[in-house]
Amino acid sequence: MSVPDKRAETSYPINDLLANRWSPRAFADRAIPPDVLGSLFEAARWAPSSRNMQPWRFAIADRHRHPDQFEVILSTLMEGNRAWAQHASLLLIAITEPKPAGSDRPNTYAQYDVGQAIAHLNIQAMACGLYMHQMGGFRRDLARERLAIPPQFEPVVSAAIGYLAPPSALPEDIRARELMPRSRHPLSELVFTAKWGETHPDYA
Repeated sequence: MSVPDKRAETSYPINDLLANRWSPRAFADRAIPPDVLGSLFEAARWAPSSRNMQPWRFAIADRHRHPDQFEVILSTLMEGNRAWAQHASLLLIAITEPKPAGSDRPNTYAQYDVGQAIAHLNIQAMACGLYMHQMGGFRRDLARERLAIPPQFEPVVSAAIGYLAPPSALPEDIRARELMPRSRHPLSELVFTAKWGETHPDYA
């Protein structure tokens, strides 16, 4: 079984990296070179942020180079995610700082900004031939405990990163989800005029 074609069917042209981005569960048993990983986190480092506070941090573990650390992060995932994420090359937990030290006010854009950093990382991963599957299904309390995350920081999302493998590498129940077609709401439901709920005429 070959890898599925998941290119987005778009109404307007978009960059190939965006069109081909998707979230697989089948990962090849292949290590990611350290310099390639460095490019991913460099891309995240240069994401925009409110007041340039850069409230993102990343706890990472490479399965091939640091298997013990990989198991620590893997242990924080929900069981359904552990079943396939255990084969990824890298696991990460993205962490933000909603109440930054030395500031007299909370950063209300902290989660938004860490999302931007993850998006930059994700597209750089695609440019490097890698794929990312982000997961909300992890135990934040367990992550805080096992990774010794300080109180002022908040675990936001976990992710698995690696090279793509055919869906045949997955158990049958997970394989079926891997082969499902991608879908999105039409622009007519997403883009409004200055009046809420009124579809912009360009996208009606």
